[in-house]
Amino acid sequence: MKLLVAVIQDQDAKRLVNALRNQAFQSTKLASTGGFLKEGNTTLMIGCRDKDVSSVLNIIQQHASKRTRILSPKYPMRAQIVPEEERPVKVETGGAIVFVLPISSFFQL
Repeated sequence: MKLLVAVIQDQDAKRLVNALRNQAFQSTKLASTGGFLKEGNTTLMIGCRDKDVSSVLNIIQQHASKRTRILSPKYPMRAQIVPEEERPVKVETGGAIVFVLPISSFFQL
């Protein structure tokens, strides 16, 4: 048995949970906050059999979208000539970070 811990963006959570449920995978949803953008995330805990890990990963990959965002500089632009560190930059966000952990036992009480 495995426990998958998937960190995704909030906007993908409902769609992903529904897709997992449609394939008979249960999940527990936890609110979390990302460290890089300091935005809300969702952490899903998904228990499954070893043979189902690849199926769950495929579902996550299909429903946790990657996006490109433009981040503004930390400080307002102060001059006509903008230093490199103050220019808006494109960053890729979204997708999923997934940890797959072995589970020695499972109890539903």
